[in-house]
Amino acid sequence: MFVWASHPGSEVFAFPPHLWFGSALDDNFRSLLQITDGKALRHFWNSLYIALVATVTTLFFCSLAGYAFAMYRFRGQRVLFAFILATMLIPPLVMDIPSFLVMNNVLGWVGEPRALWVPGMANAFGIFLMRQYIASALPRELIEAARIDGATEFGIYRKVVLPLIRPILATLGVVTFVGAWNNFKGALIMKLSEPDTLTLPLSLRRLGGGATNANVDWGAIMMLVVITVIPLVIVFLVASRQVISGLTSGAVKD
Repeated sequence: MFVWASHPGSEVFAFPPHLWFGSALDDNFRSLLQITDGKALRHFWNSLYIALVATVTTLFFCSLAGYAFAMYRFRGQRVLFAFILATMLIPPLVMDIPSFLVMNNVLGWVGEPRALWVPGMANAFGIFLMRQYIASALPRELIEAARIDGATEFGIYRKVVLPLIRPILATLGVVTFVGAWNNFKGALIMKLSEPDTLTLPLSLRRLGGGATNANVDWGAIMMLVVITVIPLVIVFLVASRQVISGLTSGAVKD
């Protein structure tokens, strides 16, 4: 992919294929800007904004809910947690039409980026993941000791809980970021189709020429694919140590 992005579009399907970088990287980038009327970087920002806000809000609300379910005892706790888990059984495809009707008829958010990240801020998978990790990784005595020292409830969450659950935060953060970044169906349903609201998945589809793939500049497409992939690589490299730590937590006995 990176090699093809540096060759002219007419040579992308050359045989034998190119195995080393070419000299058309700048030309492909200029062609990409020309095809998208200079909006390619705007589309990149739209995707980045949605993915970052979705990740931050999901980590915040899911960790709060997971901490509450793991460390507090309140009436109806088991019933409420069971209800949250039950929502995971609903196929996402079933929710597409109701989600659109709510966003369009009730909130009026169709065509706005917040229609993609607001509904998933406290999703069942994130709450379940956080609750299970916190219940197994955090001693209840540590929370009680913080209370005895005079820490507030939110202070305990911020100063004690968050530093100790970094591995699972990184894991959920990567999953959420990748899902929001690659969200093609959601952006399509919520009509983020205007030049200023397009996300990278929709922009890539438009550059592909629709169903016919006619008159396609493959050099520009490969350049946009590279731009799409680079943030995902960076996010995983930054969070890889914490992700691996979270996945292997409890697998090896000290």
